[in-house]
Amino acid sequence: MKRIGVTGHRSLPDEVISHVVDGLRAVLDGHDGPLEALSSLAEGADQLFADIALQCGADLTVVIPSDDYEATFGGGAPLAGFHRLRGLATQEVRLDFARSTDEAYYAAGTFIADSCDRLVAVWDGLPARGHGGTGEIVAYARALGKPVTVLWRAGVVRD
Repeated sequence: MKRIGVTGHRSLPDEVISHVVDGLRAVLDGHDGPLEALSSLAEGADQLFADIALQCGADLTVVIPSDDYEATFGGGAPLAGFHRLRGLATQEVRLDFARSTDEAYYAAGTFIADSCDRLVAVWDGLPARGHGGTGEIVAYARALGKPVTVLWRAGVVRD
């Protein structure tokens, strides 16, 4: 089974959405045989990836960084998306962190990078804004020799 993981920004400017969706479809549709998608289901890139992976027939593995992770969503559409996608997951991996800290996010990102055959990064190419951020997980995966597919529209800046 091919395993594709995701790392990416929670906040995606409108100008990158269609480009990212097309890129995710290209990566996830381009496989013969069974596919497993790994995501922490954070708002933004993680949920978009998980939705498209399920549409492409992949099994979804959810990586939950901490016991209080659900509380970090604050309600609304991101929390509803988390619940919906979590309910559709084939498997759930819960990491042993009580609180959602940078260390818990780093552990989830490295778990996904360690576990996948390819990492998809919805990433603006800039350094991570904190420990466990997208740029740091991309660097980690590359250091492992994992193929990394970066999806972003050139010239678009994130808030």
